[in-house]
Amino acid sequence: MNKGGKGMDVVFLGSGAFGVPTLEMLAREHRVTGIVTQPDRKAGRGGKLTPTPVGEWAAANLPNIPIIKPEKINTDEARGVVRGWKSDAWVVIAYGQYLGQKLLADRWAINLHASRLPRWRGAAPINAAIVAGDRVTGNSVITIDREMDAGAVLAQSERAIEADQTAAMLHDALSHDGPELVRRVLRERAEKCERYTTQDPTQVTIAPKMSKSDGVVDFSMPARLVAARINGLNPWPSISVGFREETIKINRSEPGTVSSQEASGTVVDAQEGLVVCGDGGTVRLLEVQPLGKRGMDWKAFANGRSIVRGEKLIGDRIPHGSDGS
Repeated sequence: MNKGGKGMDVVFLGSGAFGVPTLEMLAREHRVTGIVTQPDRKAGRGGKLTPTPVGEWAAANLPNIPIIKPEKINTDEARGVVRGWKSDAWVVIAYGQYLGQKLLADRWAINLHASRLPRWRGAAPINAAIVAGDRVTGNSVITIDREMDAGAVLAQSERAIEADQTAAMLHDALSHDGPELVRRVLRERAEKCERYTTQDPTQVTIAPKMSKSDGVVDFSMPARLVAARINGLNPWPSISVGFREETIKINRSEPGTVSSQEASGTVVDAQEGLVVCGDGGTVRLLEVQPLGKRGMDWKAFANGRSIVRGEKLIGDRIPHGSDGS
């Protein structure tokens, strides 16, 4: 870890796993003077208090760096602690609380956001990008504004979205793209050559927080969007459909190459997991999960239940406003 020499004094505010690779980079190349994360929460069947991914990583790797976990970051007490840490920059990544103006006053603070802003402002940009059928996404480093994710853009990266890529897979890929982008912005700041680009308000789209009710799919949609919805809602809330007398989850899929005139939701190739969609195209089911069991590839599922052509998967109507628009 960087114990001196070149680099900046950096305060890090983050909670989710998305920020851990960047925190690791900051600890290696700069001087992390303090860390703010969300409080430990009960998790699992036993209700054990569990730290955030950032809190867990920091405890294991940065035991001498002060860390606080306030329920409310904008209280006088928490604000006094954080503003008391020496800093050239504050780096905010998936922290999970609003940062007030008194807290941020006269501090240079940047945020790493998992989309190419102004597309997909909000809580679930990775999910929204996949569900909407976007072909490309990326990360943005922005200044922090009173309006959510509306700050000036300092840098952006780009990454293609693969046809079978789930939100979990894309999350991990984008999280590992983050360090280089933040590194570049901090270097430009040190060299006094950072560039601020205002977001175009006419191009803004919103990615609201997902809910359990979003975990449905309508096979009457075009095949590409059916596959995108399945992938975009993995790992949560995940897509559930009816099959025979049970409910199963569909964890991963991709557009198929076969067309059919049969009704939406019909299995037209039992071995390949091809299901008809509304545009006559098909979606290929790659991984499914019976309730209470682990996920398995479609062929294992089909063989175990002797699935035949013509059987149907029963989806559901998508809740209004949950299509990423």
